[in-house]
Amino acid sequence: MDNYGSSPSYRYPNPYGYPPNPHQPYPPPPAPAPDPYAHVPYPPYPYLTSHSFNYSYPPPPRSSPHSGQFEYSYPPPNPMDFHHPPPSYTHPPPYPYPYHVPPQNHASPKPSHSHHASFQHGSPPYYYQPNKPYSASAPDVHWRANSFSAPYWQDNTSTAGGEVSQPSDNSKPSQGSAYPPLEDLMSNIRLSDGQPTAPASPPAPAGQPLMHSISVPKLQQKREEFYGYSNNSFSGWGSSYPDRMDSSRLSAFSSSFNESVYSQSLQIVPVQNKGSLRVFLLHGNLDIWVHEAKNLPNMDMFHKTLGDMFGKLPGSVSNKIEGTMNKKITSDPYVSISVSNAVIGRTYVISNCENPVWLQHFYVPVAHHAAEVHFVVKDSDVVGSQLIGIVAIPVEQIYSGEVAEGAYPILNNNGKPCKQGAVLTLSIQYIPMGKLSIYHQGVGAGPEYIGVPATYFPLRRGGTVTLYQDAHVPDGSLPNVLLDNGMYYVHGKCWQDIFDAISQARRLIYITGWSVWHKVKLVRDAAGYASDYTLGDLLRSKSQEGLRVLLLIWDDPTSRSILGYKTDGVMATHDEETRRFFKHSSVQVLLCPRSGKRHSWIKQKEVGTIYTHHQKTVIVDADAGDNRRKIIAFVGGLDLCDGRYDTPHHPLFRTLNTTHKDDYHNPTFTGNVGGCPREPWHDLHSKIDGPAAYDVLTNFEERWLKASKPHGIKKLKISYDDALLRLERIPDVIGINDAPNVGENDPEVWHVQIFRSIDSNSVKRFPKDPKEATSKNLVCGKNVLIDMSIHTAYVKAIRAAQHYIYIENQYFIGSSYNWSQHKDLGANNLIPMEIALKIAEKIKANERFAVYVVIPMWPEGVPTGAATQRILFWQNKTMQMMYETIYNALVEAGLEAAFSPQDYLNFFCLGNREAMNLYDNVSVTGAPPPANSPQAASRNSRRFMIYVHSKGMIVDDEYVILGSANINQRSMEGTRDSEIAMGAYQPHHTWARKQSYPHGQIHGYRMSLWAEHTGTIEDCFLQPESLECVRRVRVMGEMNWKQFSANEVTEMKGHLMKYPVEVDRKGKVRPLPDHEEFPDVGGKIVGSFLAMKENLTI
Repeated sequence: MDNYGSSPSYRYPNPYGYPPNPHQPYPPPPAPAPDPYAHVPYPPYPYLTSHSFNYSYPPPPRSSPHSGQFEYSYPPPNPMDFHHPPPSYTHPPPYPYPYHVPPQNHASPKPSHSHHASFQHGSPPYYYQPNKPYSASAPDVHWRANSFSAPYWQDNTSTAGGEVSQPSDNSKPSQGSAYPPLEDLMSNIRLSDGQPTAPASPPAPAGQPLMHSISVPKLQQKREEFYGYSNNSFSGWGSSYPDRMDSSRLSAFSSSFNESVYSQSLQIVPVQNKGSLRVFLLHGNLDIWVHEAKNLPNMDMFHKTLGDMFGKLPGSVSNKIEGTMNKKITSDPYVSISVSNAVIGRTYVISNCENPVWLQHFYVPVAHHAAEVHFVVKDSDVVGSQLIGIVAIPVEQIYSGEVAEGAYPILNNNGKPCKQGAVLTLSIQYIPMGKLSIYHQGVGAGPEYIGVPATYFPLRRGGTVTLYQDAHVPDGSLPNVLLDNGMYYVHGKCWQDIFDAISQARRLIYITGWSVWHKVKLVRDAAGYASDYTLGDLLRSKSQEGLRVLLLIWDDPTSRSILGYKTDGVMATHDEETRRFFKHSSVQVLLCPRSGKRHSWIKQKEVGTIYTHHQKTVIVDADAGDNRRKIIAFVGGLDLCDGRYDTPHHPLFRTLNTTHKDDYHNPTFTGNVGGCPREPWHDLHSKIDGPAAYDVLTNFEERWLKASKPHGIKKLKISYDDALLRLERIPDVIGINDAPNVGENDPEVWHVQIFRSIDSNSVKRFPKDPKEATSKNLVCGKNVLIDMSIHTAYVKAIRAAQHYIYIENQYFIGSSYNWSQHKDLGANNLIPMEIALKIAEKIKANERFAVYVVIPMWPEGVPTGAATQRILFWQNKTMQMMYETIYNALVEAGLEAAFSPQDYLNFFCLGNREAMNLYDNVSVTGAPPPANSPQAASRNSRRFMIYVHSKGMIVDDEYVILGSANINQRSMEGTRDSEIAMGAYQPHHTWARKQSYPHGQIHGYRMSLWAEHTGTIEDCFLQPESLECVRRVRVMGEMNWKQFSANEVTEMKGHLMKYPVEVDRKGKVRPLPDHEEFPDVGGKIVGSFLAMKENLTI
């Protein structure tokens, strides 16, 4: 239905005084093609004169039953109750979902810890049945004596997540040592200066496969057997040591500088040509026990010699390098588990032990094509890590669901035992998706549903959530959307609500941010508010009232204030400026660097220089009634800084002298910007009122305690004040257990869960002993414990999706292990692959499913810059992998002639264009830009992208995740940027509860976002998974792109544009003909393979 023209349906008001566009932006949709998946015709969609919409829905289709012998479900049995391995069940468990945990009484040694998380470790959410008794003795292992596969030597580097600077266009890969000077690192982390960069030479080919007995004729040792070092995240600066090392040298000494579960995705694995091994798709979970190793070789003899060498250096240098090396007498072993070039689990390190006993359990989601699962045994050292040997389990052996268990010989790079009698005792079982019932019903209904299992913070029941789009939504600018129970969706005013919450606080105001600017004005067009009242004024005023006001801001290492010399920093976060503003007030500002203290020296420099604290939260006390106070929290993607204030109109020019007079932001342009368009900003945010808000408070307290811990001479103080309020000592502030709950019978009740990406370098209160990691659902890294629950939450939500997924994110890079090239890049998060496999699963079941992904046109910064081009290149590889997976599924189902991959998956971006008219009153201030510059071209064409800074996902109109985390390795890994997110749903508005389309707040939120982006609402939006809706939205996006890219300047009402690449029916992604580069600003849309530091670009 067309909603432009004179219809009283959805249209923006005309606050700028320009005449309405006489042309219809979209033609009426053509008669839809027959949809073989269509269940019933769409209902009538009457528009009411009040701009409200009354929806009626057809009954839902019957879901097809899931086959399978038996299914697995949460909650998991207590692993503490098991022998190793856990007990078997002769019949499928008879308990209803969720299973009752039967009492156990086992006397043998008990596994002491188990790890859970997405993409890593966890307790099993099911009962399983080992197919044979556990035996500690070595079984017949002749077939394993030859088990090696392709190289795992990945440079796991990182995305330019968050707001990372774009390095210089003319930066070149360094050829220097393993330890580049900090000044060099700083100089490379800066905005592009627009200089062209020569493309890097293509990556060196993988080494010639090693071959050995049985499966291949003869061992062939090549210099390229192994790639570099096991974990050089500084890939862009060249190899840590000589470019390649031969096997003899690597067998003596190999390094692993970055040993988190994800960072340690670089594996030394001997290359073997085993063409007889079949590759299988593992999509489900792996249940793994690493029990013990015996007779490991002493790997520290070499390091003792190295330590003696370091001992000849000056004392301070030798102590820093050597550390505790002089105390080591033998190996410090640990085990990394990898599938298809990606590390999926890691044990903790056991010091000075040749017969280590881990008894460690991993429950790992997998979405990988693989021939083997590798267990890589390493020796951890201060300088790095040495390869001890490998156990490789063929996937063919476990694909049927059989348990593979026993003691397996640990083989060296020659395919021979690393030491006589050296064995690793383990068990492994594969559970396919079809038998994991937790993913079969979407978001569950009823008190039994436990949310996302095995996370640091549990699901909190009761409370309310407010969802925000953009910093401000003026009254009447978006349509009313009718929900269940006769309610209308209310468009929240995010920054105004934050201003009010801070103003009404009586006890505390705690803020975390990547950037916090004291000059930002939160409220700009509301009656009753002082228009010139800044955030700094507000916070200083509240601190004078006696409130505890604490700001925890990322310390940009490139911004400094030393002896009057000030540098703003390449990211322009205003951290030093904000600290100076509050210096003589009672507002306490803690500039918090991203610390890598417990990492190796090179990793410390990488973490501190390149990675950030990226969380964005505001925590205040609020009125709880009866003269009591409660905690509420704001969580999302909006920092309280310049450039963020925007509305659904996303103006380019018309507010330059009014709303955005002192808030011009456009990092694409360098030099003079007089009369140039601002960069519009689209974002998602939320307010949490209820028990989950206290988990956001806990996150702040854990981070503050870590960041405020005394350092240096301050340690000599007998005590120190960490400045946090002890809420338990304040009678009128209620605790989490007393927080007012919205009753379960209230149809507007919310259940909320908090997730994070963070490690023990950034928080206090994590267990000091890695053996206790399971008690907090944390993951082992090298010398750190990691909370990776944001990734866990995304994987859980995607797997549980039944109808559609809608994503808005600043980045979209991942699953590089399944790319056609650059498989060893290290962008190993599962999210893109899980989405592609979800679509493939629905195609196979002959069911409709749709995915919509909205990303920025290009990453913020100069689009011709090296980092931006590399990010676009990785993004393109991610798209290509997903479309190829979908096309292959269509071929397997015999549907490739009827449907194309874009009938299931589409990528979009946002843009705006403003036509000049008589009513505009925009006077140009500042010096005009050079005639042939990108800013001059943008000024003349009067167009610019709307920057999508959102970090959110909506599933089936029933579940929402949003926060600060991008979809890239940087945000998901946990050892890189620190992140926080919330996942929430309304139990009365789920498919399981209603057996029809949910009409709750999440439905209203998604419809409101679509109305903002398309400029209209149409009938088909009610069933976003339908073929009609997918094709209609894509046509809208194509038309908007044509209007945006045309030479003629016309006013755009809809902002949603199909991402400007061409996807053919076979899923091949190519540049759009005649649009290979972005309009006005240049830069290849599909990106370029330029020499760049991967930790900035994945």
